[in-house]
Amino acid sequence: MWNIYILRCNDDSLYIGITNDIERRQREHTSGKRGAKYLQGKKPFNLVFSHQIKEKGQALKLEYQLKKFSKDKKEYFLSNPSELRDFIDAFIAE
Repeated sequence: MWNIYILRCNDDSLYIGITNDIERRQREHTSGKRGAKYLQGKKPFNLVFSHQIKEKGQALKLEYQLKKFSKDKKEYFLSNPSELRDFIDAFIAE
């Protein structure tokens, strides 16, 4: 299983990633070892969304799609998580 996840950084920006172990990936981001370069200097950050996906290929495509969304659209989905989950389910079903 894979997870798509969204972190909210201390500057209110959003980071989207995928992992097969969400707890390990959060530790990596927090420690700076193997963490995303984008997150350097943006700590602390909070996990604001995660959703399990069966296949890595689907998770990668979804990550790419979500990263293309405007900040406003990402914020809308975060304030309406059921709609984000519906979007993800529909995206994967394509």
